[in-house]
Amino acid sequence: MKKIFSIVFSLVTVAAFAQPKLITQATVTTNTIITAPEGDDQPPGNFTSEDGNQVRVMRFGGDGETKTTTTLKNDLVKTFSESEMGRTTVIRDNGKKLTTTIMEMMGRKTGFYVTDEDQVEMSKRMDSMMQARGPNATFGNNNTPPVYTIDYTEDSKKISGYTCKKALIIGSRSNGKSDTTVVWYCPDFKLQNIANTGGSLGGFGGMTTVAGPSGFENLNGFPMQYERTLNRGRTMTVKVSKLVIDKDIADKEFEISKDIEIKSMKEMQNEGGGPGFRIRMGG
Repeated sequence: MKKIFSIVFSLVTVAAFAQPKLITQATVTTNTIITAPEGDDQPPGNFTSEDGNQVRVMRFGGDGETKTTTTLKNDLVKTFSESEMGRTTVIRDNGKKLTTTIMEMMGRKTGFYVTDEDQVEMSKRMDSMMQARGPNATFGNNNTPPVYTIDYTEDSKKISGYTCKKALIIGSRSNGKSDTTVVWYCPDFKLQNIANTGGSLGGFGGMTTVAGPSGFENLNGFPMQYERTLNRGRTMTVKVSKLVIDKDIADKEFEISKDIEIKSMKEMQNEGGGPGFRIRMGG
């Protein structure tokens, strides 16, 4: 009986040590490259709508390179992204359930904040608008979130000094279609409150708190590189170029400059005026 108990105890101990370590402070630098197929020449720009209003079409996830730096300290996550379109800083306070976004475009800085509760309300209003437009109306790829499964392989390679393994995140949709994201992850650790960095998975203004699962949150480690196909045949490759997990992060990293006026999302909506915006996600 003692031998059997020892074997069972050993197996439990091995399983416990196999769990990734949870990191609560880190700085992650990521490069995202999106390539478009030949002949894809639908650039963003300014247009006049049927009612005479100026409409600016902005395509997030267009082809080109975006550099992202994500800073983590316990419940606080700051994501700074820089591309040809401009600079965006998103500060997420998981303790207060609050997301603040600062956008720098054409030399102008604007900021807004939104609570998780507000995001739920906005999501419900968007769903109602889509339903009112009819059964064929869509926003993004699909209003019904996919069901994700993960296939792990034995393939391995080093990325930025970390030994990584390969996995396939498969999203099955209600319409019968599926998509696969190829991921190289480090099984040694996970980052608290960060399932992945870079890419267009952060959404517009970081407002994806209530968007549902992405499949990465169930990965048995932290993704160091991944690749997926976007709309219109575009390919997105995201790779961590630098990861620092052994230094303390100062509180001032999450402070917002006093010269930037930060308004609530509801305030911005109530003020109205100015050009309209149509957001095209995923290129």
